[in-house]
Formats: sequence, C-alpha cells, structure tokens
Amino acid sequence: MNILEIIAKKRDKKELTKEEIHYFIDGYTNGQVEDYQAAALIMAIYLNGMNDREITDLTLEMANSGEVLDLSKITNSQEIIVDKHSTGGVGDKVSIILCPLIASMGIKVAKMSGRGLGFTGGTVDKLESIPGYKTNIEMETFIENVKNIGVSMISQTLNLAPADKKIYALRNSISCVESIPLIASSIMSKKIASGADKIVLDVTVGSGAFMKTIEDARKLARQMIRIGKLTNRETVCVLTNMDEPLGYSVGNNLEVIEAIEFLKGNMPEDLKQVVLELANNIMKLYGKNTDDDVNKKNILENIKNGKAYRKFVEMVKIQGGDISVIEDISKFHKSSVIKEVIATKSGYVQSINAEEIGRMACSLGAGRVKKTDDIDNTVGLIIKTKVGEQIKEGDILAEIHANDLGKAEEIEKQLLQTIVINKNPKKEIKTILEIMV
Repeated sequence: MNILEIIAKKRDKKELTKEEIHYFIDGYTNGQVEDYQAAALIMAIYLNGMNDREITDLTLEMANSGEVLDLSKITNSQEIIVDKHSTGGVGDKVSIILCPLIASMGIKVAKMSGRGLGFTGGTVDKLESIPGYKTNIEMETFIENVKNIGVSMISQTLNLAPADKKIYALRNSISCVESIPLIASSIMSKKIASGADKIVLDVTVGSGAFMKTIEDARKLARQMIRIGKLTNRETVCVLTNMDEPLGYSVGNNLEVIEAIEFLKGNMPEDLKQVVLELANNIMKLYGKNTDDDVNKKNILENIKNGKAYRKFVEMVKIQGGDISVIEDISKFHKSSVIKEVIATKSGYVQSINAEEIGRMACSLGAGRVKKTDDIDNTVGLIIKTKVGEQIKEGDILAEIHANDLGKAEEIEKQLLQTIVINKNPKKEIKTILEIMV
C-alpha cells in the first residue's frame, strides 16, 4: 500500500478501504505523507465524494489521531456527556450563555472551544476579553472545575484530532473547504475526541454561515447524524438562520456584554429562540425531560431566578476572571471611537448581510484573517435593528466601536449599503428553521 495508489483510487471514483484511510491519516499526521500528496487526495475527495462508511472511517481515524479526552472522572456511572457545537456564524455568543445555563440545570458542562478565523468569531477570543479569564488551563484543573461548580469553558489545549487541524488548513489553502464529507468528518472527529456521548449541533444557514442554503445544511446535518449513529453517538441537528447577525452585538467584549445581559433576562428574541431550542435538546438527550414546553419553562425560570447568571459568575471567578466587570459591565474596556450610524431614509429593513457585517467587524480588529493576527477585544458593531423592522429617517441603525476614526467612517459607509431599507413591508426572519434527528 502507498499514498499514490490511494490517490489514484479516489481519483478514479473508487471506494477507499478502512486500512487505506488509516494509512493516509496516520502518514499525514506523522509527516510521512507530503502536503502535495495530501492535497491531491483531498481534491479527489472534494470532486468525487465519499460514501457513509468511508466518511465514518475518516472521522474515527481523525478523532484517534491524537489524544481522546476521558471525561469519566467528572461523572458517575449513570451520567452521560452531552456536547454542543456550532458550525459558526456572526454574533454567535450562544455557548457563553448556554454552558452556564445548562450547568444551572444540573447538567455538567466540560466545553472546549476554538478561536475565530475570518468573519466568524471564536468563543475563546470572546471569553479572553474578560480581564483575567484563563482559557488555557491544565486538564486536571479543567476537570476539577467541572466537578466543583458543574461547568468550565477552555481552549482546545489537548492535542485533539491533529489530523483534522492539518487537513482543515490544507483544505483552506487549496479551495476545498466546501465539501460535506470533509466538513462532517472535521466536526464529528473533534466531538468524538472531546469525549461526547451525545451531540447537539447548531447548523447555521444563510449569508453569515458556511452553508448558504437550507438544502446544503440538510445534507450536512444528515451526514453528521449518520456518523453519530454509526459511532453510537446520538446526534441532533438544529438548523438556525444566519442571514442576519444573531442578537445585536458583533465583537468580542461587546458579545460578552450581550451574553451577560441575556443571563440577567434581557434577551433578544432570535438569540432567545436559539438558546432555548439548543438547551431543550441537550436536556432531552441527557434524559432530564422529553417535554419541550416544560424544558423551556424550566430554562427560562433559571434565567428569571438568577441561577444561570450566578453560575456564569462562578465560572468566571474559578478561572481567574475579574467578576467586578461582570457585575458592572461599564468596567469593560471601551474603544476610543463610538460612532452612530443614522438612517438616511424611512422604510422597512429588507436585509442585513451577516457575512458582510462579520467582515466589517474583522476589519476593525475584532477578528483575524491569519491565526497569528492579534485581536482587539474592544472593537465591533452593535446593529440596532432587525430584518422586518420599520425604520424612520434619523433613527440609529448601528453603533461602530473602533480605535481608528478613519476606519469607523469607512465602515459607516459600508453599513449604509449593507442594511438595506425600502418602502416594502418585509417579514421577520424565521430563526429556528428545522430540527433533524
């Protein structure tokens, strides 16, 4: 067996064996397979696809290419680990809200998250905008924190699925990102490696998401559910709309502030719907309750009575964060320029392109184009309106938070083009599109 034979098989639309997939993943991880050879095979997979068995074998090989997290130390023999993952979006601060909220319901949450790259933000970057909060902690401390308070959120410090990291970077460099077999195996390999028994996936759809159409989102969801079944991990996919930013804030500490406000009961409707639906499905998979209405009522009660907020404060404190900024959000560092964007005409908001909003926030310094780019935690955008809302000339459409006046003025012009207003009434965007099991 050699890599040239494997490339030729997939080039000729033939099925790869489990042994051939292992040979490729093992060889590429340890450097015996060269980048140009891996690129040829990835391109062949991109063009010719894989069947369910091949995708499952690829997923498991990537999951086992590094360390696999053992979370048995934080649970008793009856408990299961339910993990949540989002395929990414703009203004997606869901995990920061959801993890302490779920922990307040008595479900242990051991969450490892990533950083942002491109127009989508990263949970780790957002958490690190809290002064003192440590996302890079020892695994023993991570497990102890979960045992002690029920929740911990950290960066992916373990060598989890290293093959996926290499393949993802390669896919990006050769324009092979948009491949459902490769996306599905990438996501599921990380979830398996991180110790999940059951998985809830937020599959975002629209301009600010990787899947631009509902049809592609369904294909991706079906594939991840199939992988889940074949690896004995029950998987639920919640398809959510990302045609406009989720909530109102886009940018690291701006999103943390919105998450804190949410946990105190100030909940934007679209963000509320996503959080409730994901939390409900986590609770059902965990075995808490199968009644959607009861689950959602109990979830909202834990926001109303302050338990979810107090759990968030506990998590920040135990990981070194300054809880005084959580208790008084005015203490968060601010950008030097805060510029309002004023509507130049009256009408109804027709669209707010989420990808463009994400790119604007990134250009201000809230995101990174390369992994080595520095993040400015203070900058970003607060979009003050939603699709379908009626706007009057002179209303405030958005706030730009910047540390460069010239950039702020440039973004102002772009926003006036991106937030499309005309006289025709427009329906609000539907947030929860579909639930697939």
